[in-house]
Formats: sequence, C-alpha cells, structure tokens
Amino acid sequence: MKLLKLVPDNTNIGFVAVRKWAFALTALLTVLAVGATLHKGLNLGVDFVGGLMIEAKFPQAVETDKVRSTIGSLGVGESSLQQFGDPKTVQIRLPLPEQGGAGAANAVVEKTRKAMVAEFPGVTFSRYDTVSGKVSGELIQNGVLAVVLAILGIAVFSWFRYEWQFGVSTFVAIVHDVLMTLGFFAITQLEFDLNIIAAVLTIVGYSINDKMVIDDRIRENMRKYRKMDMKSLIDLSVNETLPRTVMTSVTILLALGALLLLGGHVLRGFTAAMMLGIIVGTYSSVYVSSSLLISLGLSPQTSEKKAAKKGDYAGTAERVGPRDDGAKP
Repeated sequence: MKLLKLVPDNTNIGFVAVRKWAFALTALLTVLAVGATLHKGLNLGVDFVGGLMIEAKFPQAVETDKVRSTIGSLGVGESSLQQFGDPKTVQIRLPLPEQGGAGAANAVVEKTRKAMVAEFPGVTFSRYDTVSGKVSGELIQNGVLAVVLAILGIAVFSWFRYEWQFGVSTFVAIVHDVLMTLGFFAITQLEFDLNIIAAVLTIVGYSINDKMVIDDRIRENMRKYRKMDMKSLIDLSVNETLPRTVMTSVTILLALGALLLLGGHVLRGFTAAMMLGIIVGTYSSVYVSSSLLISLGLSPQTSEKKAAKKGDYAGTAERVGPRDDGAKP
C-alpha cells in the first residue's frame, strides 16, 4: 500500500528566490490590516466595552431600524444593533442600568424581551451577557498585556537560544500574524471578545512552534555546511521541514473546519481566527521569518564563531553541500 505524501520526497522549492516579492506582499497586507483596524475599528464584545449584550433570533429576516425603534421606545438607553451570522440573528447592545446591579440588568432584559415578542412574534433571546465598565477596562488591559508579553518573551528567547537575527525575524513574523488577525476582524466585523484573545495567544504559540522547527534546522545545517551559500542553506532547511509543516497545518485545519461547521455560532469567531492564524503563520514561517535572516546578515560563519566561543566543535565538518542520499557510507 502506497503511503499518501502531501509533500513529495526530494522537494526543492526555491523559497528564497521570491523573498522580495514575499516581503512586499507582507508589507502591503500589514499596512492594509493596520489601516482597516484604525479606520473601521474592532467590533468589541461586551467583555471589552461593558454593558448588556443580547442575541435575538427572529423567525425570518428583520429590519434593524424597526428593531432599534422598538427598543428605543422602552427608555432603556441608546442601543447598538448588528446582524450577526445571518439576517435572522441580531446582536443588541444596551448600557447597564446605573443602579440596581444584576437585578436591574435582568429587568431590562425581560422588559426588552416582552416588547420584542409583542412586536416580532416568534423571536427568542438565545443568550445575554453583562459586564461592568470597570471590569471591561481591566480585561482590555490584561488582554493587550498578555499578547505583548507573549510576543516579547518569545522574541527574547529566540535571541538567546540562537543568534540575535533569529529573535528579530521571529518578532517580525509574529507581529505580522497578530496584525493580520486584527485586520481580518476589522474587515469582517466579527465580535472581538476574550475568546479571540485566547485565539490570538494560541496563534502566537503555533507560529513560534513552527518557526522554532525551521530555525533549529537552519542552525543545524549552518554547522554542517559551513561553506554553503546562505540562500541555498535556507532553501534546504525549509524544504527538509516542509513535510512536517504542511502535515501539521492540514491536520489542524481539518479539526478547525469540523469545529467551524459543528461548533455553533459561539465558537465561530474563535475558530475563524484560528484558521486564519494557521494559514498566515505557516506563510510567515516559510516565506518571511526564514528569508529575513539573509537580510539581517546571518551566515554559517556567525554560528561557527558562537560555537567556538562556547567550546562546541561538534558541528565543524567541512561540508560544502548536503551528502548525496545515494552515496555509500
């Protein structure tokens, strides 16, 4: 029985040859993502903005202006409406009552529900959440801090684990992955809540795992083939790890695809962020992070000098290129 191979043996794709095009595409996408985030903003969930969030499901498509008019007549504060997922589902945001705590919030929800049922027979409230303004401010702070510290910690680890060039390239690639995710949520206006922060941190973890595998192989080959051209060495390293990279990405995407179809609307944003992160993270690992090492001046001699200072001479073979697989030992 022949085994299925997503990447054939002896694959030799010239990733470095298109690095300038990849850098230009990466810069363009990053600018577009930042521009979209600044221009359209994120559809922040109740976790971050505070207040009441009600998700109403209607038996048929409904006009948001009519829903807004119905809620406006209740005197419960200014409402913000958005169709969520399909024309039959509307997300309603209301300010929290100034006094009364959870009891007053529940009274507002019940009052809104009765008015909506009277105006739109068959409507149901699938869920509602309440978060105070103070808590939401703390959540924003902690969420941003968690992402920033994760990125900086990973970059510093790469710097000390390898050479400084690895730390810089890893930092650039991961920031790119995070900005792409933010741009995606700004364009689609999917709800951005704590679940998405968890997805972003997971994306960062996946991206660094992918990059570390490639960086380890690059560093190993730098010691094996000290006289090999750096472009050829990086192409060799990326191609050697390509089967693992592709297989990992495909299997994760299959699992996420099932979650997207069967996980319900609550997990839709998280799953969409994860799927985008896997694709973008794989791209940045293969085309951005590894090729950027050349622009930063990394060479096999860099690794050799560092190894010599530490007294590590295990990888000082005088090979110029990889050994022919068909050669006899």
